[in-house]
Amino acid sequence: MEANIAVSSEKKPTWGGGGVRPFGASYGKMMMWFFIVSDALTFSGFLAAYGLTRFKFIDSWPIADEVFTHIPFIHGEFPMYYVAFMTFILIFSSVTMVLAVDAGHKMNKKKVTWYLFATIIGGLIFVGSQAWEWKTFIKGSYGAVKTTDGKILQFVNESGKQIALSDFVVGDRGDDKVTQTRKNGLWFESGESVGQYSVAQVISSYNANPSIQIRSEKIDLDTKQKIILSREKGAAELAKAKLVVEGANLEVNEYGNTIFADFFFFITGFHGFHVFSGIVINIIIFFNVILGTYERRGHYEMVEKVGLYWHFVDLVWVFVFTFFYLV
Repeated sequence: MEANIAVSSEKKPTWGGGGVRPFGASYGKMMMWFFIVSDALTFSGFLAAYGLTRFKFIDSWPIADEVFTHIPFIHGEFPMYYVAFMTFILIFSSVTMVLAVDAGHKMNKKKVTWYLFATIIGGLIFVGSQAWEWKTFIKGSYGAVKTTDGKILQFVNESGKQIALSDFVVGDRGDDKVTQTRKNGLWFESGESVGQYSVAQVISSYNANPSIQIRSEKIDLDTKQKIILSREKGAAELAKAKLVVEGANLEVNEYGNTIFADFFFFITGFHGFHVFSGIVINIIIFFNVILGTYERRGHYEMVEKVGLYWHFVDLVWVFVFTFFYLV
């Protein structure tokens, strides 16, 4: 029996699988999913490194409730309140993005426009809040002292509540150090910024005020509180002071272990860059919606693709929020 083999002259589509799209997704959406998966692995690596490092330095890791206590224009201590507000805003922007995508499926240009606009506003509020949080973290809240062996010493009152250097340090710096700038130094030289207080000032004020005690960066794992030193032990540790620390940067951190600041700047900055990129893309698509670009195409798939990215950014923040602020 002779077998008849039918050869189709019709050219097969570029997409494989017999011309069947996986999950009915277009090429553009599949590429967005590939990007999201690869980016998720990147964030997973960063957060895993953070978790392992924190576990290694668990006894000196800053306590989030003592670090993130500020609200713009309001004085006082409100642990985690503003961070919770930022998180709510970002999650709410994810809801408006869902509504924009749904309106796009219904070819409702007016609703797509308004919901995209609300998403952009939510993103801008989040990025602006994150910038303010960075500024506050860099500026610092209380000030501390760093010793020659790398320890951070903070100051508390009789009730164990942390106090700022400005609450008890008195007198002038007692030295002639100034910050070198182009105005008061050679044009090609610049010096490190000089703090408001000197080590000698802090030691003198501490010795003159018996109600002040020193708190170590070390944490009592049973009470989950930082260890408060006796006056004698505190004076001995303070005698080794070499630097007054105000705020946090990549070299010193008044809140405790410097590595915490390194991870904070890197991971929240990397996530903030993603949010900023999403805002820029949303603005471009927003104007395309207004101009009727997607109406002429007959679909709003671009809104759906950027929606996938935006939901991913929101989901990543949930993990960042959990790792840095809650755990």
